Amino acid sequence: MNVLVVPLITISLLILSGCGEEIEDKPETSEPMVFIDEMTSMNELPAILGEGLTPEEREEMMNQILPTGSDDDVTPGEKFQELLEQAKAGDAKAQTELGVMYYTGEAVSKNAAGQVLDHDPGLAAGWFYRAAEQGYADAQFNLGLMYANGEGVDTDMAKAVELFHQAAEQDNVDAQNNLAAMYYTGEGIARDVDKAIEWFEKAAGQGNADATANLEAIRAAGQ
Repeated sequence: MNVLVVPLITISLLILSGCGEEIEDKPETSEPMVFIDEMTSMNELPAILGEGLTPEEREEMMNQILPTGSDDDVTPGEKFQELLEQAKAGDAKAQTELGVMYYTGEAVSKNAAGQVLDHDPGLAAGWFYRAAEQGYADAQFNLGLMYANGEGVDTDMAKAVELFHQAAEQDNVDAQNNLAAMYYTGEGIARDVDKAIEWFEKAAGQGNADATANLEAIRAAGQ
């Protein structure tokens, strides 16, 4: 029996630094996240990220999160502050990168009581929102995922569809695949198999393996 692959709810935020990796599991939290305007950063890895790592592995992760070794010998904290200033000045790419950092815990924020949070989806969603408003496709995709999964924002499938569509129109391949999946399942939008196939084909044409598998399953089912 062929089963349609619908990765919408199971995929997580992409790391938008250009490395093409994905975060497989969403962080779990038992406390509500509080959106704050001011945030802090640390020059060390959050403890949760460094557990079980060798010193060499910790150093490698630190370099990936806050790269060092520039000609000017800029510290990780200074690099973070530079990124933060760019984001505050309205740079959509910097805003999106900050959103990813706060989502994963690579940057550290505090709640209203001053408690350090391991990750902050509410703050991440805020930065994604700022970048998405400027039409930045990666931010639109990430914010769409957060609406679909109810992370940092209330679950809203219709809003997720809207954001995926905006990003898909800019050739964001993951947004194309997710939009197709939502057309196929009818989540957040009227079910339309033809449109689902259309968007799956666009994503598959860019080499998306999930979209290719979805197309194969649809064709095997005679649709």
